Amino acid sequence: MSDLNKQKIVESVPQTGFFGHPKGLFTLFFTEFWERFSYYGMRAILVYYLYYEVSKGGLGINQQTTLAIMSIYGSLVYMSGVIGGWLADRIFGTSKAVFYGGILIMLGHIALAIPGSFTMFFVSMILIVLGTGLLKPNVSTVVGEMYSVKDVRRDAGFSIFYMGINLGAFISPLIVGTIGMKYNFHLGFGLAAIGMFLGLLVFVFTKKSSLGLAGTTVANPLSPSEKKKVFTQFAIGVVLLAILIAVAIPAGILTVESFITLIGILGFVIPIIYFVVMYRSPKTTSEERPRIIAYIPLFIASVMFWAIEEQGSTILANFADKRTQLDFAGIHISPAWFQSLNPLFIIILAPIIGSIWVKLGDRNPTIPQKFSFGLLFAGLSFLVILLPAYIGGKDALVNPLWLVLSYFIVVIGELSLSPVGLSATTKLAPAAFSAQTMSLWFLSNAAAQALNAQLVKFYTPATEMTYFGVIGAASIVLGIILFALSPKLQGFMKGIK
Repeated sequence: MSDLNKQKIVESVPQTGFFGHPKGLFTLFFTEFWERFSYYGMRAILVYYLYYEVSKGGLGINQQTTLAIMSIYGSLVYMSGVIGGWLADRIFGTSKAVFYGGILIMLGHIALAIPGSFTMFFVSMILIVLGTGLLKPNVSTVVGEMYSVKDVRRDAGFSIFYMGINLGAFISPLIVGTIGMKYNFHLGFGLAAIGMFLGLLVFVFTKKSSLGLAGTTVANPLSPSEKKKVFTQFAIGVVLLAILIAVAIPAGILTVESFITLIGILGFVIPIIYFVVMYRSPKTTSEERPRIIAYIPLFIASVMFWAIEEQGSTILANFADKRTQLDFAGIHISPAWFQSLNPLFIIILAPIIGSIWVKLGDRNPTIPQKFSFGLLFAGLSFLVILLPAYIGGKDALVNPLWLVLSYFIVVIGELSLSPVGLSATTKLAPAAFSAQTMSLWFLSNAAAQALNAQLVKFYTPATEMTYFGVIGAASIVLGIILFALSPKLQGFMKGIK
């Protein structure tokens, strides 16, 4: 997109109307608020729905299989962002991608709200994965289009938008989690569907007056000949995939376990292909190639960090249900409520940690050093969880404050690594691959959850202390190695700080 077109889009957006920011920020704030409300509300109870007995309203799936499925689910959500970004850039633009994605997400939650079977869960999984892939990356892109590159409000606008994400993620486990766990899982999923419907209403009825041309331009549209070729290849691919599935399932080749293994492999193969293509491309300059090399350890560190952080909705969710004292201080705690801790601590701590980096100024740690801090805190969050079992025995119920402390520590690590990773990605990306490198950053989370799908198989009550201890220690050791290598990596970054 040319600078002239970018300026034309900015001029079409009413530049005041939401806390001194473009009017469209209201639209996108509440669209994303409700989308995150629906997603995190669903995720807060989904793990319990899958492994609870049928008599308790669940599907009665094996607990370890459930934890692996949840990890693969998260991995696919992040992988699908690559597809959603491509469709928006080449076919229908970011605004339509957000709208289509919201519809698919809502339909996915409706499928879960219908009492059924594993088949309905599988249908909902496809719809929500595709829908989130369309909506999540593209709604952020529309936010960026409302501001000129030199607009001093830009970073603050993204901060407000990020607050909407975390507010939705904070509130939903408390509401959806309470209804889903206390009354009926399907009522909870129904609330998630209503949440996405409200987000769609906000988007549809306010975008015309608030967004202007933002999101309407197709950045790199397909030519008519390219469209014909792409659509033909897509149709052939769908038919072949349908045939393979129709043959593989009855033959026992495609099972839940083999599907988990396949996605686990793709979670690492796809990023490797990305790195090789970018490094070998003639469009990558000699100065950019060392930066790609420097980015690889950061990517690996990110995978290790998210492998721990994302277990908050799998292993720690199970820990909250099975190993935690839920009657505390005169109230009964729903295990789903613990899912609200991560966004709550982000809302509280983000301004504090952000101000620390600002005050340090030139004394700021380097990018690799901040990543190493993230790994250190992630590892500590797992070591904290093994302490109560070590002190009180593996059969005793744990005080919920231990779980709160674990979530608190990992959020400190997240704020040391995640925002820095986003910034580093934009700085280290080769110019010809700027958008694709951002997709690569999100694929680190996909790879982490693909890894988790294999790791969670080793978690049992008997191996609990070993599980938390080994993974926590591995993260700390990797953090120490990264810290030691940071001067060398800083050299490869060619002036990027």
